[in-house]
Amino acid sequence: MRLGIISALHEEQQGLVEAMQSPTKLTHAMREVWVGQLWEIDAVCVLSRIGKVAAAMTATLLVEKFGVTHIVFTGVAGSADPSVRVGDIVVAESLLQHDMDASPLFPRYEVPLTGLTHFPSDRRLALQLAEAGQAFLQHDLQHAIDGVERNAFALQAPRLHRGLIASADQFVGSRERIRALSGALPGLLAVEMEGAAVAQVCVELGVPFGVIRTISDNANENAATDFMRFVKSVAAQYAFHIVRRLCLAAGIGAAVQASSVSAAT
Repeated sequence: MRLGIISALHEEQQGLVEAMQSPTKLTHAMREVWVGQLWEIDAVCVLSRIGKVAAAMTATLLVEKFGVTHIVFTGVAGSADPSVRVGDIVVAESLLQHDMDASPLFPRYEVPLTGLTHFPSDRRLALQLAEAGQAFLQHDLQHAIDGVERNAFALQAPRLHRGLIASADQFVGSRERIRALSGALPGLLAVEMEGAAVAQVCVELGVPFGVIRTISDNANENAATDFMRFVKSVAAQYAFHIVRRLCLAAGIGAAVQASSVSAAT
């Protein structure tokens, strides 16, 4: 396993890069790529920057140039469902590009010539991310996030959700827009600007992927309020601890599998 970890913003990934063992920094395609190990797992960390094209370029780069076998995208998103609150975690079961509209040639939201509107996440990786996220909320949240920040963002009892995430090259910042999207896309939990592009690349290349998002806002007129403060003090900690748990679980699983094979032979 070589795990590719993508984030859109530097602050979302800083702790992971600092935690890398034997890191090597390479520059390729205008991106700084960090190669090393995270908790005994071969890993490659890179910033995609913001938007679908940047994200698709980055995912392709990780697979074709750096040989990653699995990709995880971590970052923040806006809520698209009243039950999904700031500080909650959303793990994508599928992703859709809500600005894709080639009608009448193709149905709305369908990516032309793929036959797909929804790109499904890898089931196993999505489950592993959900388990890591749930464990973080139960065991790590209280000491990982400063009490002042928990109070400032009302992080009383964050929850984990699994379902549909929609992406577009647009920042959703109005109640009217989010109501329209929720009405058109039943089950929509969150909106962001990169995940579905990574999903399309990974599906076409046959690479397992997962997308996990921390809810930073309610995708309304107040969405930009204290955004960077939330990213630095909350979302970055979520990403660090969840990826840590994911890597540790993967390492244990690999060790158990190797032990079983050795015993069988």
